[in-house]
Amino acid sequence: MRGPEFDLSQPLGGPRWGEGRRDSRSDRVVGEGFLGATTHSDAAATEIGRIVDRFLTSMRSAIGQVMEVLPIDPEILAPVKEAAKNVDVALATGDVSRLSGLVDAINVAGDVLATRITGGYEVDEFGFDAHFHSHVWLPLWRPLFEHWFRVEVIGAENIPENGAGLIVSNHAGVLPLDGLMTTVAVHDHGGRALRLLAADLAMTLPVSAPFARRAGATLACAADAERLLEGGHVVAVWPEGFKGLGKPFADRYRLQRFGRGGFVSTAIAAGAPIIPCSVVGSEEIYPKLGEIPALARLLGVPYLPITPTFPLLGGLGGIPLPTKWTMEFGEPIETAHLGDEAAEDPMVVFELTDQVRETIQNTLFRNLARRGSVFFG
Repeated sequence: MRGPEFDLSQPLGGPRWGEGRRDSRSDRVVGEGFLGATTHSDAAATEIGRIVDRFLTSMRSAIGQVMEVLPIDPEILAPVKEAAKNVDVALATGDVSRLSGLVDAINVAGDVLATRITGGYEVDEFGFDAHFHSHVWLPLWRPLFEHWFRVEVIGAENIPENGAGLIVSNHAGVLPLDGLMTTVAVHDHGGRALRLLAADLAMTLPVSAPFARRAGATLACAADAERLLEGGHVVAVWPEGFKGLGKPFADRYRLQRFGRGGFVSTAIAAGAPIIPCSVVGSEEIYPKLGEIPALARLLGVPYLPITPTFPLLGGLGGIPLPTKWTMEFGEPIETAHLGDEAAEDPMVVFELTDQVRETIQNTLFRNLARRGSVFFG
């Protein structure tokens, strides 16, 4: 699959307004009975409105599809309602003792929901439920993929049709939405269920942890990764970890350290190809201007970001900006010919790690140069 053709003679960021493929102004009807000159800010606002409308329409459809699959009844929601009642009472009376069992209640609610949702469907040794993955998890995230971020996928043919493969990608965006979007891309464009190697935090958070395993995530450790690859699965890893996910906006699209190359050793040991993946667009969904370290330590999270909308707008600050994404899967880097001994050779591991990192970085720069607009591509 080839990507779109771009005029690389244009300056980084694409043609200026009034040049190339855009007109500086255009006459069109603005409102009823009024003929005016539509500015580019008007056109941008109109397009963003269309993006939001398409996303909400798709989201309503996805929720309806999920509800048809899920056998949810009032009994399932009882723990959730009880937890919400305790929060209301605590806020009204100031009696924080009512919150003492909140985390336990949330965990119980998560376990009950996960158990009921997955019902009698089979799960593998890692907790993966194929029915939940395809009928519940993916439909919930697909509207974000198709209508909010409008992800353009390039190189999907490089995802193995059969057998193992290790996808290695850049990581950014404050929240790991790039992992979720990669899951949708691999399923919808590559026909495979993606198994994610997730950080410890993602596997221990209330409510999310039970669903994470059922959706295909497992702890990012060499033993689990090697077993998945030897089992013929497509696995994804983000070597930058929280360093990449939480880096400042000023450092966007500059890859952080890839660690000691543990993912390369794992791929070599399993004889699996490495597929570099480069994502453009994820860096701007939550532009991180700073952070609040003291509060982050109190909450037990790696960082608590300050963005243009959070914490200024409260919960609304959690809505990601509708940036246009490009996700490119590069040509596989074969490892089967290297042999098992190479997995323990520091020089081989270092060289291959550097090759993967350089491939991803160069692809990011190339797709950034081709991008015209952060929001419209």
